[in-house]
Amino acid sequence: MAAQCVTKVELTVSCENLMDKDIGSKSDPLCVLLMNSSDSQWFEVARTEKVQNCLNPKFAKKVSIDYYFEIVQKLKFGIYDIDNKTVDLNDDDFLGELECTLGQVKCFLYSHPLPLQQTHTCIIAEEIKDNRVVNFEVQARKLDNKDFFGKSDPYLEFYKQTETGWQLAHRTEVVKNNLNPCWRPFRIPLQSLCGGDMEKPIKVECYDYDNDGSHDLIGAFETTMTHLQQASHVSPVFSPVCLRYQTVICNSVLHKKTVFSNYGLKCIMHVVKEYTFLDYIMGGCQINFTVAIDFTGSNGDPKSPQSLHYISPQGVNEYLSAIWSVGNVIQDYDSDKMFPAFGFGAQIPPTWQVSHEFPLNFNPSNPFCAGVEGVVQAYRACLPQVKLYGPTNFSPIINHVACFAKQALQQTTASQYFVLLIITDGVITDMDETRNAIVNASRLPMSVIIVGVGGADFSAMEFLDGDDGRLRSQTGEAALRDIVQFVPFRQFQNAPREALSKSVLAEIPGQLVEFLNTMKLAPPNSNPASAMTVSS
Repeated sequence: MAAQCVTKVELTVSCENLMDKDIGSKSDPLCVLLMNSSDSQWFEVARTEKVQNCLNPKFAKKVSIDYYFEIVQKLKFGIYDIDNKTVDLNDDDFLGELECTLGQVKCFLYSHPLPLQQTHTCIIAEEIKDNRVVNFEVQARKLDNKDFFGKSDPYLEFYKQTETGWQLAHRTEVVKNNLNPCWRPFRIPLQSLCGGDMEKPIKVECYDYDNDGSHDLIGAFETTMTHLQQASHVSPVFSPVCLRYQTVICNSVLHKKTVFSNYGLKCIMHVVKEYTFLDYIMGGCQINFTVAIDFTGSNGDPKSPQSLHYISPQGVNEYLSAIWSVGNVIQDYDSDKMFPAFGFGAQIPPTWQVSHEFPLNFNPSNPFCAGVEGVVQAYRACLPQVKLYGPTNFSPIINHVACFAKQALQQTTASQYFVLLIITDGVITDMDETRNAIVNASRLPMSVIIVGVGGADFSAMEFLDGDDGRLRSQTGEAALRDIVQFVPFRQFQNAPREALSKSVLAEIPGQLVEFLNTMKLAPPNSNPASAMTVSS
């Protein structure tokens, strides 16, 4: 399966002259990418970030997809004005869309008017040939104050030089009310920043964020990766960092003021080799797949055709479809194909106590099922033996899998990664405990997939989206990374099985790579000495 991936392509999206759907402000656009399956069904692949109050957005989040030379890969870029935190786009304003093929955008800049007005979207595709990344730690001191009340709210933008101009490569978070900001450490693929060429010019701009989208430029500079790397090694404290290359924000040329030695930007950076998803999988990293099934009473009596657990004469229901769709993809990456499977929210024999973590085969010492077929068989056998009850608690099963992920973290190589698939029909009851469990799991080699079945209101699942894009625990602790993917099953009810699996599993490779590279863990069957190589 891995050998079929011909190459990776990175897509960059920007728009001009979008429609304004908001009253008293501007549209808050987001771009969603869909691909066309073999039987003409569209399924979602990825989304960019939302850009607040902007009719000419440059989306910082890149989209990486596999490119197959021999296949016509149809793409659809939909632009929406986002006014809430739900993942469902049906309640957001549609601004337009563009359909094309990956072959078209892979070769050249693609600009096309969206159908609702003379709006243009530009898509740039670039093959990913360099797997080095740049890890940045950036601070600034004594920035200009652009606000009349309070202080500036600074953020940085990094740009790559292209034949058609400057292309946005990364945007940091906003640091509120601070003239001496310290941004969270971040990473930028070297391919995205300078095409792998350390001598190619890059540009950095610093802005004061304004809610209405009229961000004020504080300062800017151009430099090269080589110059930044030299400066980060030579100048570990605040000083005119490479001043002769104008790599100081708010320098005297821009703002007609004297530059002092403790005034400017401090940038510490390291260029490292980063393993890809295929490097890890082909190097022996195993993905451990665990299934958790919702047996709460809100599913309805399994004997009733209206129940989500009712198995039709054709032998299917939404739970079985989700298990087959996701499991068939995951099992290819697990050598022994033995999957632990659990249920939650049911009264189980012989005591009929409610359990939120019981093995489908009722064997606590050996909850493993042989392949996806074994999971399906265990589910079918378990269903008539339990009494559906409640409530809908996620934290016990998340913490259960997290225990094994924590043990795997004690190893010196990236030998294991854990994926928990939760299939549920309702709103989470133990929201605070689940938030805490996910924040803790974000520091482990683990991802959580939640598939919502039925027609319930899943808006509570949006607790995953914090104000700054990161989930926080009950005490305010932020998740180290995003490890959760939620998909409502009925969006794919009439789509082919592979559409659901592709949408649900789209984020797993990135989550696995991000964590294992952050922890500096090499694949088991690789040379550890080559894991972290500083580029000259």
